[in-house]
Amino acid sequence: QVQLVESGGGLVQAGGSLRLSCAASGSAFSINGMGWYRQAPGKQREFVARIIRTGSTYYADSVKGRFTISRDIGKNSVYLQMNSLKPEDTAVYYCNVQSGRDYWGQGTQVTVSS
Repeated sequence: QVQLVESGGGLVQAGGSLRLSCAASGSAFSINGMGWYRQAPGKQREFVARIIRTGSTYYADSVKGRFTISRDIGKNSVYLQMNSLKPEDTAVYYCNVQSGRDYWGQGTQVTVSS
């Protein structure tokens, strides 16, 4: 079983930055990939960014060039640096870890005001 704890959400003005963090813990587990998804009010959850075991990264087109995903393997943690934030980035952001199955964090609210 894997537990995920997220932090770093908040309220920011358009053009600002936020950094999300997610730490994974639990009994012995092997992480195949870590990533971030988001869900805006009235919309389905959507993919944001992902980093896999090899270190390769993937991004949704809507965040390319603005968001950067990174990880600290020793801390079993993944981060999302979000720059040039836009009001349309407002959503609950969820950490996702793949370790035999998908695990999800509790979500952290990101609100970008115009």
